Amino acid sequence: MSITVHAPFAPPVTPGAATSLLDAYRLTTDRFLATPHRTLLGRGTSAEIPDGTGPLTHRVRDALDALRRPGAPAPVVVGSLPFAPDAPPALAVPDMVHWAPPLREDPLIALPVAPDGARPDWRVTEVPTPERYGETVAAAVERMRAGEFDKVVLARTLELTSAREPDLRAMLRRLAHRDPAGYTFAVPSGPDRTLIGASPELLVARQDGRLTANPLAGSAPRSTDLAEDVRRAVALLESPKDLHEHAVVVAAVREALAPYCSRLEVPERPTLVRTAAMWHLSTTVTGELTDPDTTALDLAAALHPTPAVCGTPTDVARAVIAESEPFDRGPYTGMVGWQDADGDGEWVVTIRCAEAEGRTLRLFAGAGVVAESAPEAETAETAAKFRTFLHAVGAAL
Repeated sequence: MSITVHAPFAPPVTPGAATSLLDAYRLTTDRFLATPHRTLLGRGTSAEIPDGTGPLTHRVRDALDALRRPGAPAPVVVGSLPFAPDAPPALAVPDMVHWAPPLREDPLIALPVAPDGARPDWRVTEVPTPERYGETVAAAVERMRAGEFDKVVLARTLELTSAREPDLRAMLRRLAHRDPAGYTFAVPSGPDRTLIGASPELLVARQDGRLTANPLAGSAPRSTDLAEDVRRAVALLESPKDLHEHAVVVAAVREALAPYCSRLEVPERPTLVRTAAMWHLSTTVTGELTDPDTTALDLAAALHPTPAVCGTPTDVARAVIAESEPFDRGPYTGMVGWQDADGDGEWVVTIRCAEAEGRTLRLFAGAGVVAESAPEAETAETAAKFRTFLHAVGAAL
């Protein structure tokens, strides 16, 4: 297969260019990311961003500057960062980066995915159980009503195990074909581990001194019945609980980004975005940077974690998460994305994802819990969010 290397911000529209990168993805050696604006395939590793005590943004900048070559495209770092601030990054500068237009503009993405043979016979374990998760939500609601904190995002996992290793390349193709306008990714997340998923949420993007952020908070499951699907969308737009949850996140995004901007535009009311499984309240924030040296990762670090994946106040919500969740989130609710040596890039909130290791997949889903939350509704929301990945792996909850 012949793959053309394109510039990241002006890829020509060529039928098959984006899907060829999707089909060319190779496990363990490649890093794949498709966004609504471009498709990226990083091959090989020129340098890895080390763990260390200094600011990560400085380590990334130093690594990229060291690899600059006169007349060559700006080097790019690709990978993921975990939820925990003290956990090591999984970022690397590929030997070569191939760019293509977005998958949603490639007409070949509409073709059906070729069968991949027999899928694994999954054994599914819920951690915690739905009953225990509901009890945890109820306990958090009680503490919020007592005034301890305002919001916390509580997650649960599905641990899928099989007698044979899953076909991650086939899973990636199914995720991409299911929602080609989203953010689909597959990157190494550690030794013999792969982070794979399809997130609906852009944390922040930077291009030529301008930024875009798109916080999502407040969700409702889709319905296969058109009338019911529309009813759920309208109800979400009018839900006091979800509008409050969304407003908390947008306020935090505004506060985090304002110091970096000479202009920041934040719409007064959210709109709706949809995935194959969910409706989400969405606000698109745009701004112009005061300092041209501020990078996409600088902005992402200032935002992370937003109340959409952690809660508020942040320190209290982190403590509640540590007390309540019987697992390590790892890369879940961290960020995945890319940045070039000029500071441009896109960082996506790592949700609707799984971490693969050998014959095991661990899927993650969470729900924003506020004082008005009902345990049954939050448990159902996590189940709905699992569907994106369960569809891709051929399993059911």
